[in-house]
Amino acid sequence: MRKFIVEAGRFRLEMGTRPLVMGIVNVTPDSFSDGGQFFDADKAVAHGVELAAQGADILDIGGESTRPFSESVSRQEEARRVIPVIERLSRLVNIPISIDTQRADTAKKALEAGAAIINDVSALRTDPDMAPLAAATGAPVILMHMLGSPKTMQENPMYDNVVNDVRDFLAGAVERAVAAGIRRGQIIVDPGIGFGKTVMHNLLLIKNLDALHRIGVPVLLGHSRKSFIRKILAQNASPDKAFADSAVEMGTQAVTAWAVMKGAHIVRVHTVDAARAVVDITLALQAAEV
Repeated sequence: MRKFIVEAGRFRLEMGTRPLVMGIVNVTPDSFSDGGQFFDADKAVAHGVELAAQGADILDIGGESTRPFSESVSRQEEARRVIPVIERLSRLVNIPISIDTQRADTAKKALEAGAAIINDVSALRTDPDMAPLAAATGAPVILMHMLGSPKTMQENPMYDNVVNDVRDFLAGAVERAVAAGIRRGQIIVDPGIGFGKTVMHNLLLIKNLDALHRIGVPVLLGHSRKSFIRKILAQNASPDKAFADSAVEMGTQAVTAWAVMKGAHIVRVHTVDAARAVVDITLALQAAEV
């Protein structure tokens, strides 16, 4: 796997030896995976501290749900949700914090509050001020592929070849970011699992994740508890027995293992301790020799 070093504020993220684990903190009432569980700021901060203690390398804080068919919130509400959490977490944990937002003003406030990374699901397309902000601050940016918007992305998504199409989109997004003044070494790409994809689209992207290495920047996979896992489990469940949420978590970690084998540089997950165990065991298996 190609190695990269990304500078995130006072942190130096070395990628390519061991996949980094990004822990998710959703400060939202309607996230598909943990809706409302950490909407209270105190609970969100406590959860972030817990994920850091479990071994998270990065915390990703978001204040607006991007689940399929979700409605956007105002920029004022988004900032109200995330900024106090980032301010407090930045004093309590010694790992970089990422702000999950499409809005430059939220990102700016988050960086001032202690965040170090910008995670933009629109790949800098929603807000024309986002790229100049990233260029001016030097903050790393995560560029994700998405068809349309969260409200429309699951309305009959179609591709000529999903792996090639997503790779070409992300390669183009990287070049646009570089043209806007963002250093190539500060860019990470994400294929956007669940963002305008069918179950088969998601499976093909994950199966061929290593195809994204041709772009020449680190690759992040955000697969945790996504609906494609639930749909696969539902298809294979007994008609008289529903599958438990624990099965969704096990499905998530199965994908995590595959992502490690396919060279993911970052895995974005809800359950950090489980992901760390999967990463460690998978790497040990890969390294085993007679």
